[in-house]
Amino acid sequence: MNVQLSRRSLLKAAGAGVVVTSLGALGFEAAEAAVAAHVRPFKLANTTETRNTCTYCSVACGVILYSRGDVRKGERAELIHVEGDADHPTNLGTLCPKGAALKDFVRAPTRLQYPMIRRPGSDRFERVSWDVALDRIARLMKDDRDRNFIARNADGLAVNRWTSTGMLAASATTNETAWATFKVAKGLGIVGFDNQARV
Repeated sequence: MNVQLSRRSLLKAAGAGVVVTSLGALGFEAAEAAVAAHVRPFKLANTTETRNTCTYCSVACGVILYSRGDVRKGERAELIHVEGDADHPTNLGTLCPKGAALKDFVRAPTRLQYPMIRRPGSDRFERVSWDVALDRIARLMKDDRDRNFIARNADGLAVNRWTSTGMLAASATTNETAWATFKVAKGLGIVGFDNQARV
C-alpha cells in the first residue's frame, strides 16, 4: 500500500507531534514520578542465593534461600525469602505449606540454637556447650547399653539387641548419610529405628 504524503501533510503531522509531546511534558511528568515513588524495588536484589533441601519430611524438596548480608565480610546473613527450586527434580519449584513457611521456622524466636540440659530436680533448662552435650549423650547411651544389651536369646542364639533405646533419624538426607546412620544404629544393636517422615 502506497501512502501519498505531501510536504504540507508531513509538516502538519510533525507539528501535531511537537504539540502533543510538549503538553505531555507540562503536566504528566509529576504523575509518572508519583507512580515511580510507589513502586517497590525488587526485594531480592543484592541478596545471596543458596540452594538447599527442605527439612520437614522425607520428600526432600529443593528450596532456594535468599539472605541479605555477606558472611565473607563479617556480616550476619539474615534469611529474607524462601521459594521452591524450579530446577529441582523432586518438587519442580512447588512447596507444601510447611515448606513455604521455612522462613518463619528459621527466624522463630523459640527456635533452639544451642544445646540445652535440664538437670535432675531442676525446673528449667540451661545452656551447655556442644562438648558437654555430646559427652553426656555418649555416657548415658553407654550406661544404658551396658545395663540392657541382650547378647543371646533364650535358645542361646546370638541376637545382639539393644531394646531400651530407640533412634529417630532425619529422612531428608542423602542416601550415603542415611546408610551410615542406619549402620551406626544397627552396629550398636538398636532395634527401634525410624525417621521423622513416619512420625
